[in-house]
Amino acid sequence: MIKLILFVFLLLYPIVGHAAGDVFFSLGNTNFIVLLSFLLFIGVLLYLNVPSLVTGMLDKRADSIKLELEEAKSLREAAQSILAGYERKQHEITEQVERIIESAKRDAHAVSVQAEADLELSIQRRLQAAKDQIAAAESSAINEIRETAISVAISAASEAIWSHTSTEDQANLINKAIVEVGSKIN
Repeated sequence: MIKLILFVFLLLYPIVGHAAGDVFFSLGNTNFIVLLSFLLFIGVLLYLNVPSLVTGMLDKRADSIKLELEEAKSLREAAQSILAGYERKQHEITEQVERIIESAKRDAHAVSVQAEADLELSIQRRLQAAKDQIAAAESSAINEIRETAISVAISAASEAIWSHTSTEDQANLINKAIVEVGSKIN
């Protein structure tokens, strides 16, 4: 530090020496007084170890900055690991969502196919029920027509018999019919 001060003094000597006239080392020269005051101030600073105090404070500040940087670096690494974990979870969730969607599509297709088969089966059952109803209605209509035809034939036969037979023959036919019906009932 002292070497630096001497170097600055020697560098500025010609300028300082000629500022107040020819005599530089005089107490009447203000530049000399300022130089002495400055050197005295620097000496007091050196005597009180101010440069080492400043250096110590700067070292403490550098150490605290270094600690803060290390802490920031560890926080950054922790944040990156957390981010990577979340990105991995997001990727897994995305894959799971895609699997769920695919499964839902397959299930929907299977349900659609099953519903179509159930509908076809239901249509076949309804067609069969309709055919059965038509056959039953047809059978009922045929039976009704037979009964009507029998009834008409009996009425026509009865009228033909009553109109072409005598009263005595009619009485004999009635008696025979009663006996015959009686024998068939028992």
